[in-house]
Amino acid sequence: MQRIYNYGSFLQAYGLKQILSELGCSVEFVDYHAGKCLIPPDGGTGISRKISKVTEVFRYDAPLKEKIRFIKYKKNYAGNYYPYLKINENMNYSPELDILVIGSDEVFNCVQNNTNVGFSPELFGADNNAKKVISYAGSFGNTTLEKLEKYKVSEKVSGWLKKFSAVSVRDANSGQIVEKLTGKKPVYNLDPVLAYDYIGKCRHIPESVPESDYIILYGYSGRFTKEECHFIRKYADRKNLKVFCIGGVQNCCDKFIDCSPFEVIAYFQHANAIITDTFHGTILSVITHRPFVSLVRKSGYGNSEKLGDLLERLHLGNRKIDNMKMLEKMLEKDFSFSETDEIIAQERKHTYEYLKAQIKSVRN
Repeated sequence: MQRIYNYGSFLQAYGLKQILSELGCSVEFVDYHAGKCLIPPDGGTGISRKISKVTEVFRYDAPLKEKIRFIKYKKNYAGNYYPYLKINENMNYSPELDILVIGSDEVFNCVQNNTNVGFSPELFGADNNAKKVISYAGSFGNTTLEKLEKYKVSEKVSGWLKKFSAVSVRDANSGQIVEKLTGKKPVYNLDPVLAYDYIGKCRHIPESVPESDYIILYGYSGRFTKEECHFIRKYADRKNLKVFCIGGVQNCCDKFIDCSPFEVIAYFQHANAIITDTFHGTILSVITHRPFVSLVRKSGYGNSEKLGDLLERLHLGNRKIDNMKMLEKMLEKDFSFSETDEIIAQERKHTYEYLKAQIKSVRN
């Protein structure tokens, strides 16, 4: 997922690369060929999809200059941030490797309408040139076993997964699918943005940001409805805070923040509060210890499979909301990250143990 124009995708890729490098590996990113979507693609394909995404932004009730700022952010994303991962526009298909690590992120989410992914056998290890194939914290996203069976791909996915030397997933839905299709229980690991100690180890994160008195609204463009944005705006006005949108433009946007993935972490660190409906927006709130709420959606492009699981796994189910009427009450409620920090510390040890064992078996 390293080429997806998304901060979460970047940070999980960078984090996993850093962990593997710490364990003595020479790391390179492997590309996949996007497959045909099993369900009708969102907004067409190729150029038509890009045009659709651009025109969609202008329908949002946000200042024009912020919409233009968002479009420039997308346009310049690859050139600005690929160098941190040491990748460029040249694709790296099926290189010879000791270990191919598939994941993290939604590498197994094969029943979706994103033409950048589609149904790609390579994301399940097909046609590789590696001595060993494993996954790390892979996710099926909102692909379920029922969907795999409905679109008649469960047997193919089962066959590919059975060839893995080790399977690691990050959520219960993914684990249940793997166990059902392979007959084996997978390992559960945290997403790399939690597993890698960004706050303690990453030197790219600035100490400050040129803004103050703001809340972050973190999500894909337009994912927050006008009604949801109405409640967010009322809350921000009552608290005399600006609404900064990161990742996408929303209807209540005061300013769209165009910054590096590492600067995103700094913006989170200095925010008064965070409102998100994304997996990695939740994780960034956690690692920066900021007051936050996570909106769990069951309709549309749902996030309940992965986001609900993440919150429960971190013992933060009390930060979950299903409507914005709960917003002020939840953000004003005191809570502690101490128990969550203990869970993360323990799970980081499990991450290094799992990957170290897989690497050792190849070296021996």
